[in-house]
Amino acid sequence: MSQPVSPSVPAVGATGALLLCRAPVADVRPAAHLLRERMLLAPAGHGWSVLVPEGKPWLATDSAPEPVDRVLAGWATALAVSTNWPVLALWWDPDRAGYSLAAGFRRSVGYEWLSDGTPLGEDEAMRSFAVRLGLDPVHDMESLEALARPDSDADARARLLGLVAVLHRAGLALPPGLTPGESADRLREAARVGPGAESVEWAGWRDALRAELDRVDHSPLGEWVRGPRARLVGAAQLACGAPLLLWGMRRGGAGWAVAGGLLMAQGAAGLTYDRIRARG
Repeated sequence: MSQPVSPSVPAVGATGALLLCRAPVADVRPAAHLLRERMLLAPAGHGWSVLVPEGKPWLATDSAPEPVDRVLAGWATALAVSTNWPVLALWWDPDRAGYSLAAGFRRSVGYEWLSDGTPLGEDEAMRSFAVRLGLDPVHDMESLEALARPDSDADARARLLGLVAVLHRAGLALPPGLTPGESADRLREAARVGPGAESVEWAGWRDALRAELDRVDHSPLGEWVRGPRARLVGAAQLACGAPLLLWGMRRGGAGWAVAGGLLMAQGAAGLTYDRIRARG
């Protein structure tokens, strides 16, 4: 396993973000397509993958700018509600830095620090963080608790680097250059030349459905992908996804809209797969 990346000098006032998925690239790829954003996807250690935004949606010109933490939390939620693995969003801007951890339909947990490293979160968030990622309840928890205590020598970037160091013990190994505190431009350039990196881009619902069918076809789910159970699960995903999609579009909640779209795509894929197998 590679060692943690040595930090370079951060850009002054940098804004950036990383999505860390506790799943291999093959599992992340189909869901990442449905975010409808240009992303760079790369392996990030044993059982981990990283998604790096190619653009800066928090600076959208067709609408009011949206805080980077809100954009990343929406993405993490959208990915997590449609999969069975946790998604961790790391984000930072000139004033703050923090994380948002999403896992299934459970309420996301998050923590943030001011730029000088002043903690703003609650201790309970750190405990939930450790439990949901299956971290060591003693040694890892001690390190997480230290990140939540005042420390005049640790700014916000140092706090995120400390968080990454804890995750390194759980198998995370970020590719060279993907270091919290770097600007979005530097992260993108580093990701492009990283080992195993690939571009992920929305190509329409037809290709999304095909990608989901391919994922199902190679999964070890057995009776859950065809027959009565598959039809039940597919129908439930469609029933849950449609109102989420409509609610998100009406309220401007991009994360919930994407989550609804993901559930509908997976439900449709499951029903289609079951029908194809029944005919074959």
